[in-house]
Amino acid sequence: MITQSLEDGVRTLRLDRPEKKNALTGQMYTDLAEALETGNTDDNVRCHLICGQPEAFTSGNDIGDFLQFAGKMQMSETPVYRFLRALVGNKKPLVASIDGIAVGVGATLLMHCDMVFASPRSVIRTPFIDLGLVPEAGSSLLGPKIMGHARAFEMLCLGRPFSAERAYQAGLINEVVSENVDDVALACALEIAAKPPEAMALSRQFLWQESQDLSDRVDEEAKVFSSRLTSPEAISAFQAFMTKKSKS
Repeated sequence: MITQSLEDGVRTLRLDRPEKKNALTGQMYTDLAEALETGNTDDNVRCHLICGQPEAFTSGNDIGDFLQFAGKMQMSETPVYRFLRALVGNKKPLVASIDGIAVGVGATLLMHCDMVFASPRSVIRTPFIDLGLVPEAGSSLLGPKIMGHARAFEMLCLGRPFSAERAYQAGLINEVVSENVDDVALACALEIAAKPPEAMALSRQFLWQESQDLSDRVDEEAKVFSSRLTSPEAISAFQAFMTKKSKS
């Protein structure tokens, strides 16, 4: 589930499914998308803050839940696609607080954030290729822009895990925080929310001026991602994953 609160202009969206390491379900994607969409026109919301749980920002898609709807509808009709479009269309500053694992979409959504804070034990990883899939959330465009081709390839194609320190060096996160990372991230979000909102919105818009290219890339990735779901490679990888899960 997603728990929400609003404090001094900061809407906090907390991933709250610790028993599953915050694996994201369709309902959780829908709730996140609705929060970002409504925030665009809500003057009370000046900044979004996305947090997880101790030791788990998110383990990525709940594979079982994802496969239930992924095979029954077009990718453009799925909750995850709605969330990705909401990320691209988000008009308010977005801050993330990571403590622990950030896998799959938990890693790629960071590329849409304006400020990212992580604890030293955080690990960021994208296992798309290992599942027979391709990168998503516009990460094939944003990753090289943020980290350079070599490190983006290492993360998105090789799927190698990045420690918090490595992610900081790569420019993916702003700060590695030894104290309570949520507190530090909230303080930053409150600082953002206290700024003149129109000036903040206009300035942020300049920084994200390539949004149309990003929007097109999200669509391109989604089409290929959808086609890959029925590929022999992906079917084999998902079967292996579900078998391993049932034995654990």
